[in-house]
Amino acid sequence: MLDEVKAHFRAREGYWFVPKWFGFGATPVTWQGWAVMLGFLAALVATTRLMPVGVPRIVAYVALIAAFGVVAANKTGLRWRWGNREDR
Repeated sequence: MLDEVKAHFRAREGYWFVPKWFGFGATPVTWQGWAVMLGFLAALVATTRLMPVGVPRIVAYVALIAAFGVVAANKTGLRWRWGNREDR
């Protein structure tokens, strides 16, 4: 079981994230993935502090989330997973 978990958290060649076992999502496992994640969080904090409250801030949030989602999807191979061994 432990070997199975360790193998799961090794990203495939060229990927920065590994997909979750159940559902839709990804976890950063390389330095590039963590850098993208930290940059995304820093951008969210900066947006919260610098953008005016209201529609401009919401538009900025949506743009940041969409950009992060595109990067994560391209560097993970995201799709819905049911936890089957064949999914990994």
